[in-house]
Amino acid sequence: MDDANHEKKVVESSGTGAGGRGPVRAICVFCGSRPGNRPSFSAAALDLGKQLVERQLDLVYGGGSGGLMGLVSKAVHDGGRHVLGVIPSALLPEEVSGETLGEVKVVRDMHERKSEMAKHADAFIALPGGYGTIEELLEIIAWAQLGIHNKPVGLLNVDGYYNSLLALFDKGVEEGFIDVAARNIFVLADNAGKLLTKLMAAAVAVHEDTGDEDDGAAAAVGLKRKRS
Repeated sequence: MDDANHEKKVVESSGTGAGGRGPVRAICVFCGSRPGNRPSFSAAALDLGKQLVERQLDLVYGGGSGGLMGLVSKAVHDGGRHVLGVIPSALLPEEVSGETLGEVKVVRDMHERKSEMAKHADAFIALPGGYGTIEELLEIIAWAQLGIHNKPVGLLNVDGYYNSLLALFDKGVEEGFIDVAARNIFVLADNAGKLLTKLMAAAVAVHEDTGDEDDGAAAAVGLKRKRS
């Protein structure tokens, strides 16, 4: 089985959630292992953690205990929600520099890390972060575009951190490399409350559009309909 088919099988295996809490039960958060230079980044991570607790949502993340990773995971864990950290064995000495909270799953490499995080999550959110965060965000968007998963993706654009990336996406549309519908695969907001509200609405829309089937449909209902 090639990597793309393997990733599709792993991501689809978790479906879009079930039970009494609607289509989203756990959210995967991509974020920096550093706090960044602005206090607003740390404040946003703490607020996101608080919002997840208030909405009775669990957390899946990259397993690090430093930076924004540590802040959001501690907020969710302290609030009584389940926290699953997925981390490659090679990064344990570097990323887990303090107390680890919740469940920690050690995997072989970065590819398995991303597949495991996607497998256990019903939606995705990216906070500010470096190369790793941006790579994770772009891959999960690409998976959505390819129909590998139908889970909503959200971008928490704290203090305009991702403005330059959004401008690059717009340039991609302008130059014919990104479809207009694909440009809107993800939802966007500048604070956690607004973003989670948009994310839940997107999840419900996809859930209603696809029913209980786990058919690997396009991530955004709008994208799916425009291509039909």
